[in-house]
Amino acid sequence: MDVDWAAFTPLSSLFGGALIGVAATLLVFTHGRPAGISGILAGVMNFKTPDFGWRVSFLIGLLIAPVIYGVAFELPKPVVDASLIGILLAGFLVGLGTRIGGGCTSGHGVVGLSRLSIRSLVATTTFMGGGFVMV
Repeated sequence: MDVDWAAFTPLSSLFGGALIGVAATLLVFTHGRPAGISGILAGVMNFKTPDFGWRVSFLIGLLIAPVIYGVAFELPKPVVDASLIGILLAGFLVGLGTRIGGGCTSGHGVVGLSRLSIRSLVATTTFMGGGFVMV
């Protein structure tokens, strides 16, 4: 395996990971909810959810964060080597997988593992194993 040292960014990766951890911790402490994106999005799809406001705010923050980052730093240029059909199919399969798996990588991998959840350990191992096989 070769490391692309030009793209190796340990400090910004560490900082980003720490921010994710802080955000997940704050959400658990303030709302008693894990920071699983699929669960947050599912709650937004149900307009009668009593905690609709913070869910929408969280998702808006996810969309605005790269814009704010882009003001200070150059954003990477995305390269997508897939057709629109392939992207839509992949998105559908990811969404289906999160519903079947009872959560996504952020919910299971960040919050579930930190809570020592066996279910999250199995889910994260499955996600990662599937990713390794595909790569």
